[in-house]
Amino acid sequence: MGARRRGRCRASTWRRCRSRCCRSWRPGASAGETGSLANIAHLRTASFSQLNVDIIEPFFVEEPVDFVYHLASPAFRIDYMRLPLHTLKVGSYGTHHALGLAKRHRARFLLASTSEVYGDPQVHPQPESYWGHVNPNGPRGVYDEAKRYAEALTMAYRQQGVDTSIIRIFNTYGPRLRPHDGRAIPTFLRQALQGQPITVFGDGSQTRSFTYLSDLVRGMVALAESGYHRPVNVGNPTELTLLELAETVIALTGSASEIVYEALPTDDPQVRRPDISLARQLLGWEPEVHLREGLQRTIAASGVETARRGRCAMSVRRSCRSAPIIAARTLAALSPAAGVAVHVPG
Repeated sequence: MGARRRGRCRASTWRRCRSRCCRSWRPGASAGETGSLANIAHLRTASFSQLNVDIIEPFFVEEPVDFVYHLASPAFRIDYMRLPLHTLKVGSYGTHHALGLAKRHRARFLLASTSEVYGDPQVHPQPESYWGHVNPNGPRGVYDEAKRYAEALTMAYRQQGVDTSIIRIFNTYGPRLRPHDGRAIPTFLRQALQGQPITVFGDGSQTRSFTYLSDLVRGMVALAESGYHRPVNVGNPTELTLLELAETVIALTGSASEIVYEALPTDDPQVRRPDISLARQLLGWEPEVHLREGLQRTIAASGVETARRGRCAMSVRRSCRSAPIIAARTLAALSPAAGVAVHVPG
């Protein structure tokens, strides 16, 4: 563990600390353009507050700040293709301003980067040392390059003395997913639960690995509280094909949905699997929630009846250790809406 400023909030004491979630809001945009304020309704207490700011412009928090979690970005294909300039600006201007906030307060900074910095990888599994195989001019380029630039900017601030960290997040799922966000798990679950055909792109042989929300949060917190400054992969190394995922969803829901195949999108990665050796060694972290259990929790949280079990009655444990991080994560990547979370000592 790295050195800590005296009095700094830690995971074990966050419930006694104040937190602010700076929700990035575009002037002229609808309030729920890439997320919903309902995702943080259960967190509204005296120790938690939310600010609507446009992080493309400078923003400030006057109270002392211990941690800045920069999770802002349209994170899904349908969003960054609809908002290409905004995606690039959040990755550049937004990262610059979030780093400036950390620099001003001498706070620990965590950048939520992505496995997309590896592009369509030619090295498998992907270690942090791999530079990637990215098409900067393709339809995914605005998101991929925004995150790659954000990493470079974070490392540049590190050279200026800011206490930074970079987490490379692989596919993540859990409660509060948008059913129409275009990603595999929410799409397959929505289609199966509604008895619709499940859409698989290509022949379904492309692989992914899926991390449950609580596992991601543990890794994020561990990295933020470490003294490490270079990128760290946080994801589930268990790899499966999208066809296998579709079959698993059908089995868990008891759906009669058939699987249909459509054309593979341009630049869609053929493989995706993290090498988490560094996370294991550095943070003592590895995922705990298996895919079937995570999917069952996600279905239960939706409250939708399944053909297999009737109405889901499974209780969903809130195993994430930090309410502020849950809010920021669901806003930034799972809902998503751009967001920056800051921890204010209480």
